[in-house]
Amino acid sequence: MQITTVLGRFGFWTRKIAILTCLLLLVSCQAKNQPADHQMLVKVARVVSGQSLEVLGMGEQPNFASPVRLIGIDAPDLRQNPWGDEARQSLEKLIGGIEQSIKLEFDIENKDKLGRTLAYVWKDNKLLNEQIVKQGYALFVGRSPNHKYDQRLERAQQWARIMGEGIWNPENPMRQTPAEFRFLNR
Repeated sequence: MQITTVLGRFGFWTRKIAILTCLLLLVSCQAKNQPADHQMLVKVARVVSGQSLEVLGMGEQPNFASPVRLIGIDAPDLRQNPWGDEARQSLEKLIGGIEQSIKLEFDIENKDKLGRTLAYVWKDNKLLNEQIVKQGYALFVGRSPNHKYDQRLERAQQWARIMGEGIWNPENPMRQTPAEFRFLNR
């Protein structure tokens, strides 16, 4: 009788260990689907537009300016007056000027077809992608496969729209989306 109890306990613990091993294996496999470095601290070299900037401190050449495109937003083209320049100035103000440190957070795909780094940009614990949309200087545009903050960005756009901020100002609304403008003005 005692041998049966010992074997029963042995089988119980064997099953528990097997389940734990399987869970650990699954968790370790999932981590490999994400980039190794989810975040990176860099310095701003220049703000190019309301949706892109150049940063220092990426890769093997820390003094080389690397282009970064903010994930999930589409800001007006610089030629799309007055909104393009306002969007760029708004992003500059959020960052606080050149040489400022910002944190880049990466999602599943971290390069676009133009070779720019795709990132969520953080400054003082604020998601700048979200702030620029909330201020009404960019549209939320979800792009697969990067969807980590889509709900936040969509809510920010709804708020800007309701409040009539920036491009949503009823007295001077933007008539073409940035994508439409770029398509028509190539």
